[in-house]
Amino acid sequence: QVQLVESGGGLVQPGGSLRLSCAASGSIFSIYTMGWYRQAPGKQRDLVATITPGRTTNYADSVKGRFTISRDNAKNTMYLQMNSLKPEDTAVYYCRATLTTYTYWGQGTQVTVSS
Repeated sequence: QVQLVESGGGLVQPGGSLRLSCAASGSIFSIYTMGWYRQAPGKQRDLVATITPGRTTNYADSVKGRFTISRDNAKNTMYLQMNSLKPEDTAVYYCRATLTTYTYWGQGTQVTVSS
């Protein structure tokens, strides 16, 4: 069982930056594949980025070159550095932990990009 808590969301102007954090507890964080997903109003939840226990990363095409996913296993925390934000990045951002058939989600944090 893994508990995930996201933080760091908020309102930012286009072109600005935010860093999201996902704090994990309840299990061995380092063995999970971690990911960020987002869901805009009226749309499905989509992949943003993932990072494996070996730190192999994968990004959605829409965020490549702007977002960076990372993890600190000593702090049981995953991060998403978001730069050059666009209005279309507005969504609720969710943290996910996956291990074989087990998947856990956080409650989400709102990111709004608007002038």
